[in-house]
Amino acid sequence: MRKKNAAAVTAAAVLAGLVTATGPATAAGTAGCTPDIRTLQALAAGAVADGGTVRDFGRGDLSVGTSKGMPVYWTGTTVHAVPLPEGWTGGQVTSVSDSGLMVGTIRRDIDTTAAFSYRPGDAAVKVLTAPGRSASSVAVNEGGRMVTSEDGVAKEWANGKVVRELPLPADAFPGSRLSVEAVNKRGDILGHLRGEFYDQDSDQTLMRFHPVVWPAGGYPPYSLQVWNEEAQMYSTVGTGIDDRGRVVGHEWASWRELREHRPATWKKPYDALPAEPGRLAGESELALEGTSPTSGAAVGYGASYEEGWAKSTQPAYWPGQGPVLALPGGNGPRRGSAHAVTDDDRVGGALLDANGLGSPTVWTCASKQAYRPQG
Repeated sequence: MRKKNAAAVTAAAVLAGLVTATGPATAAGTAGCTPDIRTLQALAAGAVADGGTVRDFGRGDLSVGTSKGMPVYWTGTTVHAVPLPEGWTGGQVTSVSDSGLMVGTIRRDIDTTAAFSYRPGDAAVKVLTAPGRSASSVAVNEGGRMVTSEDGVAKEWANGKVVRELPLPADAFPGSRLSVEAVNKRGDILGHLRGEFYDQDSDQTLMRFHPVVWPAGGYPPYSLQVWNEEAQMYSTVGTGIDDRGRVVGHEWASWRELREHRPATWKKPYDALPAEPGRLAGESELALEGTSPTSGAAVGYGASYEEGWAKSTQPAYWPGQGPVLALPGGNGPRRGSAHAVTDDDRVGGALLDANGLGSPTVWTCASKQAYRPQG
């Protein structure tokens, strides 16, 4: 048995206290919260200069994400680096379970990635997928059930072992590739399908990039409907799935100087085109990046583009009905983005300084801070 270093043991003890002393966040927790904008500590050095962003929340005061291009977690505002295996140079933590199991991706170079899991106190991460040129992805739910993808193949894990390979939807093109994005408390899995097919009759190559939901219990997957199916310049992503199965995400287009983000939500039984919640006043585009487990809130960012470049960005908060709202903070027209939201009204993301560098940020009592900008 290898010895753990003192810093790792201390981090594990701090996290253990958080996990055992505090239960899961609930909507009832909003009554006593205090509105605040907390800037979290950044690593002193890393792979890049940027400060980083918050990607998910655990129990207590635990949050996870990236700082200076490296995978990290925070207890309160204090940053802790996730130890990387030799030869790996950066990455991010993307989600965390109630027991403190963290998952994310690491990179060796610009093209080589792998998915990992980690518990504070471990000497290094556990690499879950083979290093590959095709980007890996991974997510974990509150109970510790994981999903991974590598080289276009998606798998579900339970108790640290692969229990099944996720099937393609019935309407998928042959050879389509899968990636995973999230898994909710019940075990419903959200991911994406990317496929193409050459149609000899029309002499055209048809392309699909759309969300897929694999229901808990092993039932057949759903291909979610999108506005622009088989249109080469459009892709549609699902970024979060709540405990009722509602999916949030956006359609995006990137072609030469064109940049578009159209917000989208889907609900069971996934038999209709997505609904569009509207835009943030003053911004022409909106991307939804995450959803709360049960409260219906979603977060992301509003943006406006000029000749393909973002001239403005704004962290966005949507209560689930009514207008899309802005979160305060940041300097200049490019202020930041939001990626995670909890039932107790915390939002995680990043705020930008006047030079466009991000700082990992948590908004507490976010709904009380959110406001409708003057368009």
